[in-house]
Amino acid sequence: MTKSNKTDAGPGKFSLWFQRRSNARTVAKIRGGKGRSMGRDLLVLRTTGRRTGQQHDTPLSWFTDDDGWLVIASGGGAGSPQWLRNLTANPDGASVELPGADPRPVTPEVLDGPAREQAWARMIEAQPRYAKYQGRTDRVYPVVRLTAR
Repeated sequence: MTKSNKTDAGPGKFSLWFQRRSNARTVAKIRGGKGRSMGRDLLVLRTTGRRTGQQHDTPLSWFTDDDGWLVIASGGGAGSPQWLRNLTANPDGASVELPGADPRPVTPEVLDGPAREQAWARMIEAQPRYAKYQGRTDRVYPVVRLTAR
């Protein structure tokens, strides 16, 4: 039996349109120095499109890590979000912007095994809502470590 139902098809056209507009506003707020929303710290992840080569800016919740940041690739559908696909296809083009700061190049690492489990435990302790989201799908959300270069 599958846990997911409506999310299997991924977001619809209206949802994608709304998400793009909302993301653009959130990116502008982060660049203006406001980096919190709904109790979460936010950053802007810049990736390079795997097909287009264009740069894409995505606001993401982040969690502290020793030399960088941890992010969850949840996305809202049955598959991984586009930013993760772009990040893994073009890891050298990635950067992070914190509120009001200049972009910093990062090295991404998709965590697995004990490293992922340890990071996941810290993340859901800080933001339990992610455990709830994870429980709505059969897909295991990737956890990505972004380390400053």
